[in-house]
This record gives sequence, C-alpha cells and structure tokens, in this order.
Amino acid sequence: MKKIIPFIIILIVIASCKSYNSTPTINNANEHSLVQSDTVSISSDENDYEIIIIEPGFNAWLLSTARPEGYHTQEWLESRNAILVQGWNQRNLQPYTYDPNLYEVRIDYDTRTDYGYEVNYKLYNYFLYFQLKYKQRLSSFTPRI
Repeated sequence: MKKIIPFIIILIVIASCKSYNSTPTINNANEHSLVQSDTVSISSDENDYEIIIIEPGFNAWLLSTARPEGYHTQEWLESRNAILVQGWNQRNLQPYTYDPNLYEVRIDYDTRTDYGYEVNYKLYNYFLYFQLKYKQRLSSFTPRI
C-alpha cells in the first residue's frame, strides 16, 4: 500500500502536465473575426464624410494612449491634419522612394470643408499612431503624445 500511493501520485502529476495548444485560429470565412476589432469608422452625422481605418492596434491605442477628446481645438486639429495629409499624399505619389505598403491610399482632405471634431480628432490620432508605430515622420513636427 505504501508503494502504490506514491505511484498513483506520480501518475496524477504526469497526467496533469498535459500541454495545451493555445494558438489562436483565424477563421477567414468570418468577415468580422479579425477586422471588426481593428477597424475604426469615423463619420460625421451632419455631413456625408466617413473614414475607415483598418489598422491592428489603433483602436486600443486610441482608447488607452491618445489624448482625450477636447484636449485640442478643432482648428488646431484641422491645421495639423492639413500638414500631415499633405506629407502622406506626397509619399503616396512616390512608391519607389517610400514603402507603397504603408502609403497605399491617397487621402482626400479638403481644408475648406468642415469635417467636424470627431473626424479631425481621429484622423490626427491615426497619424500620430502611424508615425510612432512605423517610425515615420510626415512633417517637421515630432510625433509625440
């Protein structure tokens, strides 16, 4: 009996050391499996403007790291966005100089149009996130939070 109890305890310990496969699987058949949590849709209720940002990690960064809404005025955000969009579009037009995978789409941003605070806020913060994550510099301003 004294020899059976330690043997049973050793069997239980060995059986409890099973390794589990914790690798997440991505279901490509489901459209919303990966994209929904990494997609930020910015739209203005008053106007017909919408920006869709599909960038892994941006939504979490926006909620946890970015300055809160109301920190900057809309005029300040608009002036910075005008400069940053210009820098972005210049890089978009030079695919042999700048990575075309980073600057895939040209941004149509008209400085005479009132896009509203939310659109300007999220666009500006996307530019900050982009510059910090990919170590890019779209203007003479140092990207910082």
